[in-house]
Amino acid sequence: MVESEDCRDEELVELCQRGQSQYFEPLVRRYMQKAFHIAFGFTRETESAKDLSQDAFLRAYTKIKQFDGRSSFYTWFYRILVNLCLDHARHHSKVAWESLDNLRDKPGAERQFADSRSQPDQEAIAGEATRRASETLEAMPNKQRTAFMLRNDQGLSIADIAKVMKTTEGTVRVYLHRAVAALRQSLVEFV
Repeated sequence: MVESEDCRDEELVELCQRGQSQYFEPLVRRYMQKAFHIAFGFTRETESAKDLSQDAFLRAYTKIKQFDGRSSFYTWFYRILVNLCLDHARHHSKVAWESLDNLRDKPGAERQFADSRSQPDQEAIAGEATRRASETLEAMPNKQRTAFMLRNDQGLSIADIAKVMKTTEGTVRVYLHRAVAALRQSLVEFV
C-alpha cells in the first residue's frame, strides 16, 4: 500500500482512477478546509458552505476518471466548487458578501480605522464607505464579482482564476480591472 500522505495530488488521482477509491480521502483532508472557506465566501452561511463543499467533493469523486491532468487537481476541484457555489447563488438570487465592518472587528484583524471613541466622525465615514463598497460588490456582474473574490479573498493567481472560470487570463484581467474601477468610483469621495 502506498503512503498516501506523501503522495502528490496527481499520484492520488491516478490511484483513484485505477479503482483504489481509498486514495480520495487524503485529497479531501488536504482541501476540505479551503473548500469550506471558499463556499463560505459565497454563501456566508455555515451549513450551506458545508453542504456545497461536500457536494463538490462528491462530484469530484464521481467524476475522477474525467480528470485529464491538463490542470492541477486543485484547480480542477476548485472549478467544480465555484460552479456549485455560482449555481447556488443563482438559485438563491444573490451572493452574500461579508460586511467590511465584520472583517474589521474580527479578532486578530488589524484595525485600519482610528479609535472610534475619540473620532465619531471617522466612524461615520468608515461606515458609509463600507456600506457603499458592499453595495457596489453586490451590484457587480457575477463574473466580475467572482473574479474579484477569487483574487482578493482566496488569493488565486490570474492563471488559476482563468482556469476556474473557464476563460482567458486577459478576460480575467478585464473583470478585475472593471471590479476595481467600480469600487474606486463608488469610494472616490472617501479617498
